[in-house]
Amino acid sequence: MNLEFVRNFVKLTKYKSFSALANDLSISQSTLSHQISQLESELGVKLIDRTTRKFNITKEGRTFLNYAEKIIALYDSCLQDLSKLKVEFVEEIVITASTLPGSHFLPKYIANFKEENANVNFKVLINNSEKSLNLLKKNLADFAGVGSFMEYDKNNFDVIKIGEDNLKFICSTKHKLIEDKRNKVKFENLIKYPFITREIGSGTREVIDQQFKGYTQLNISLEISDNDSIISAVSNSNYISILSEHIAKKAEDAGLVKVLDVEEFPIIAKRDVFFIKLKEKSESSLKKKFWDYLKI
Repeated sequence: MNLEFVRNFVKLTKYKSFSALANDLSISQSTLSHQISQLESELGVKLIDRTTRKFNITKEGRTFLNYAEKIIALYDSCLQDLSKLKVEFVEEIVITASTLPGSHFLPKYIANFKEENANVNFKVLINNSEKSLNLLKKNLADFAGVGSFMEYDKNNFDVIKIGEDNLKFICSTKHKLIEDKRNKVKFENLIKYPFITREIGSGTREVIDQQFKGYTQLNISLEISDNDSIISAVSNSNYISILSEHIAKKAEDAGLVKVLDVEEFPIIAKRDVFFIKLKEKSESSLKKKFWDYLKI
């Protein structure tokens, strides 16, 4: 019996949607459906009633679910015990993070921890803050790196502050705004140009919307969901945008954009960056060790 299929069956009973679970697992809906069909074939019973539009688990499915949860819990417990006995046992730590923590703050911790702990593999998923929080809540990741808690209650998480960030306007290196070779601009001139915003669910957009009083006056013309695409679009056009200062400075050093200071808004928005986990979730000794490593 394939334990991955069993684990996904347990998750499916909580999601109650093939499409939603497949999306979060980054697999096709047909692949997930095939996994459940394989389980049904092996067990000789139907687990999911596919004759109705509403998601329904069969009586046999409920019976199997009770055992499946115990099987997965026992297997995970076995792996933890084996990891204490077998040095070469390798454990995976899954981190979902928005671009800033995932690409700029966390890599140094991951690299250093990996050097000291050869029996760990890291899987880092780059998602916006909203999706990272969703995946963490659904137990599809062990930890998350975020710059905003969105609609979630911060008190539901254990939190480590791993950095700070200011947000900055950017434009192309040949933009009319900097024809006088100065990076300081007036806001009244800035709003004449089309603005690229991040998507709903982005921590950057959430922070700008909450803190930047001039946001509603911007000439919002495009919505783009990742920083590299924003940099590419800005560097070859008269568009402007707002990025993390860390990301913007690297793009400026590479000669792709210019970072702007706005006379009327010396501080556009600022935020702390966090590494988080669910409070109620139990952890393996290695995952706890990595958490404690970041706390130092």
